[in-house]
Amino acid sequence: MQRLQWGFVLFLIWLGLTGSADIQELMAGAAIAAAVVWLAIPGGNRAGERPWSLPRLIAYVPIFLKNLILANLDVARRVLDPRLPINPGIVRIRTDLTAPYQRLILANSITLTPGTITLEMDGQDMYIHWLDVQDADPQRAGAAIKTDMEAAIARI
Repeated sequence: MQRLQWGFVLFLIWLGLTGSADIQELMAGAAIAAAVVWLAIPGGNRAGERPWSLPRLIAYVPIFLKNLILANLDVARRVLDPRLPINPGIVRIRTDLTAPYQRLILANSITLTPGTITLEMDGQDMYIHWLDVQDADPQRAGAAIKTDMEAAIARI
C-alpha cells in the first residue's frame, strides 16, 4: 500500500512537471515512478514502524502554505522597510520528531520558507540560519521557527 501511495504521488509530480497528457509521457512517468518506488521503498514495514499516511501528508500542505505565505510577507516587509530590520544569526533548535523522514520534511519546510534555512541536522538538533533571530534559546527559537509544522508532520 505504501508503495502505491508513493507511486501515485510521484506520478502526480511527474504530470505537474511535464504538463503533458501524451501517452508516451504518461507511460514514461508511470515507469519512472514505479522504478523509483521499487528501488527506494523497502517492501513491508520494519518492526514497530507504521507507514506514513497520504491523507495526513495532504492535510499538511495547507499548514505549510500558511507558514510560507506569512514568511514571505514578513521578509517582504523587512526588505521594503528603509531601516532593514534584520538580526541574522544561527540558532540550534531541537525537534521532537523521531523518524528520519519526518525530520527531513521539517528541515525542507523550514528551508523553503523565506527568512530561514536549515544548515545542518545532528540527530534531533537542527542548526538554522534565521534572518531575524528573536531568541537564542533553543526552546523558544524552535517554537518560533517550527510553529505548527512539527505537530502536523508528526501526524504524517
